[in-house]
Amino acid sequence: MLTRVYSIRHGETAWNALGRWQGHAPVPLNETGMNQAQQLARWLAQSDERIDVIYSSDLKRAMQTAQAVGDALGLSILPERRLREVDLGEWQGLNHSEAEAWDTDRYAAFKADWYNVPTPSGESRNELKARVRAAFDEITARHAGQHVALVTHGGTLGMLIESLFGKIERPTLTNTSLTVMEQTAANDPWQLVNIAWSPHLSESPLGETW
Repeated sequence: MLTRVYSIRHGETAWNALGRWQGHAPVPLNETGMNQAQQLARWLAQSDERIDVIYSSDLKRAMQTAQAVGDALGLSILPERRLREVDLGEWQGLNHSEAEAWDTDRYAAFKADWYNVPTPSGESRNELKARVRAAFDEITARHAGQHVALVTHGGTLGMLIESLFGKIERPTLTNTSLTVMEQTAANDPWQLVNIAWSPHLSESPLGETW
């Protein structure tokens, strides 16, 4: 009973283009991001890939991406808060340089051990990893034998990949890229089928940003 998961990063936003950390901010897709989402939706509708159910982070940029896909496939979107990006707390809206200049000591501690040290009033990478893996395990158990789309964020998807496959060398998880995973039977290990796959895009999207 094959279960297949399509993990999709949301389309581009203005803050992505500026290198600003978005975290839980309700930043919408920009024009490029909307075009990316529409291209992904058209490609999925015309391809041999099958999707039975769509879950999405409840943040606006992810929901807009998911809605484009859902409209093309005739599927409703199931919001899932645990698929959100990492909570950046007081650093939300800043970039690396601004956070380092404004909060030098805490920034240094975070950079030295970001898996265990949270952002101020935010989350650590291990906390993010735990919540997204819990959501993944519950959703895939609920939809065993189906093809599931998860629309999420670059940081969240990165931690999901680590939780399933360990720290692996991987390409940049660009906007609207797909990372495909399969499980042949319940309790079998997950297999990585494709990572950062963008067959629908003719132009290279931006790299990873929070």
